[in-house]
Amino acid sequence: MHKYRTHNCSKLKVENVGEIIKLSGWVHRRRDHGNLVFIDLRDHFGVTQLVFTEQNLNLMEEASRLRYESVVTIVGKVVARTNETVNESLATGKIEILVDELTIESSAAPLPFVVNNSLEVPEDTRLKYRFLDLRREKLHNNIILRAQIIAHLRFLMSKNGFTEFQTPILTASSPEGARDFLVPSRLHPGKFYALPQAPQQFKQLLMVSGFDRYFQIAPCFRDEDARADRSPGEFYQLDIEMSFVTQEDIFNIVEPIIYEIFSKFSDKKVSSTPFIRIPYDSALLKYGTDKPDLRNPIIITDVSELFKNSNFSIFTENIKNGAVVRAIPAPKASGLPRSFFDRMTDFATSEGTKGLGYIQFLEDGSSKGPIAKFLTSEQLTALKLLANLQNGDVVFFVSDKIEIATKFAGKLRTKLAEELSLLKKDCFEFCWITDFPFYELNQQTDKIDFSHNPFSMPQGEMSVLEMASTREELLNIKAYQYDIVCNGIELSSGAIRNHKPEIMYKAFDIAGYTKEEVDKKFGGIIKAFTFGAPPHGGIAPGIDRIVMLLTDSNNIREVIAFPLNQQAEDLLMEAPNYVENAALKELHIIPVPPAKKE
Repeated sequence: MHKYRTHNCSKLKVENVGEIIKLSGWVHRRRDHGNLVFIDLRDHFGVTQLVFTEQNLNLMEEASRLRYESVVTIVGKVVARTNETVNESLATGKIEILVDELTIESSAAPLPFVVNNSLEVPEDTRLKYRFLDLRREKLHNNIILRAQIIAHLRFLMSKNGFTEFQTPILTASSPEGARDFLVPSRLHPGKFYALPQAPQQFKQLLMVSGFDRYFQIAPCFRDEDARADRSPGEFYQLDIEMSFVTQEDIFNIVEPIIYEIFSKFSDKKVSSTPFIRIPYDSALLKYGTDKPDLRNPIIITDVSELFKNSNFSIFTENIKNGAVVRAIPAPKASGLPRSFFDRMTDFATSEGTKGLGYIQFLEDGSSKGPIAKFLTSEQLTALKLLANLQNGDVVFFVSDKIEIATKFAGKLRTKLAEELSLLKKDCFEFCWITDFPFYELNQQTDKIDFSHNPFSMPQGEMSVLEMASTREELLNIKAYQYDIVCNGIELSSGAIRNHKPEIMYKAFDIAGYTKEEVDKKFGGIIKAFTFGAPPHGGIAPGIDRIVMLLTDSNNIREVIAFPLNQQAEDLLMEAPNYVENAALKELHIIPVPPAKKE
């Protein structure tokens, strides 16, 4: 017989009754009935009930003193439970083990929190004792699911002709994007490596090297603040790059993979392929965001033209001064009490607006509200058609500069869906956001800057850059850039790359970079492109966010085995931490004390 176990704690069935077996695991629960002691023994695979009887009094007393989470090994006989004691919720619920031998492998200290239930525990405590937290069922299952998802992603990528590569972890600092994590070089005093924010340049270099289809479950490192859907420090992505492809080719590869992952690992309905394509400008207008949650049926409409010639002077003056008017419907809300409208107004003011106008279209066809009296019957009819309103609906209005109106209309759309319970449940709604602007206006410098990714190919390539002679024309240039969004969460950005040095120099020149600056910052990839680069493109869906969606987790730390907290600290390993002066001296580093806060 094996030293520790003949079976795991989910394997034994009625067919094993009468067998002498050995199990090892953690003391999950204990119930002392005086003449009987029951222990639920847990391992990675499941739970088995152990029984200690008065026939071996010393053994029973020893079992009654076992602390939760102690590790034990037992030898015993498999017996059938009576019909009254069968536990259908357990895979082993029809049997139990009559224990003859007990060995305590490791006795547990008093626990900082209970492992055998899902009661709330302060997050800092959970992270400090993450090894205990990971024993809890939900989190344990999340991490197992994550491993299964990654394994299946690897299978699907290989099936589609992709080859997995590993790219460097120690690399050069990137002048673009988020803040780097820097690593001092011992051999080159004063110089630093950087941990990669993404394998972007390396995967493009692999395409230049003649490898056709690359993928990697890639670790990425960014020194940025935590968010609910983003972990500080490090994250993982399914990094993909392909040669000789168009944007549509990328979609055709990625969609079936995403569809299969979400269908295989969830019971929820998944959007059928091909996923909806929504141009960036249309997404901002209809949903108020470039990350729309399509489970929300509300569509925002621009009604500036209708109000331009209305008698509502506030909106007409706003429009003259360059503002827009957006209409946000609230389906079947006209019969709601005044408190609903008060909550919406309070929400608007909490977001920094001066108020919130609305019109109610009653079931009898009439209308009322603060703005209704300023519109003619013809204008009210036109409004219903424009905003797709029915009798019984309410429509709210936002009027401001386009950026402000767009952002608030999107927030109001989300708030209304929550208030009216409009969000569809048990489904994953995917879409592609396409045609991102290549440039944007830097509000601080009032100069043209890259809006998303300076290495993407502008639609129209060199000709569109050369033909654009005004700031407005430059801001209207679109890029072959795309995001895949699910339920309002961006899973990934991607692009068809700019593989032509002359176009890259021109694009950077428009943004104020000299040829020398481009060569200094991106010399490696520019040099590679001068030796024959294939047209190529890619994308990198976030593993953490995929698992977060599939597990219905509200926080990304619930799907990562050993995450940092919101302050980017590892409370278990106590990192970051100070190092000895000798180590700093070897790295030629003199620590500078932090500035005192006034």
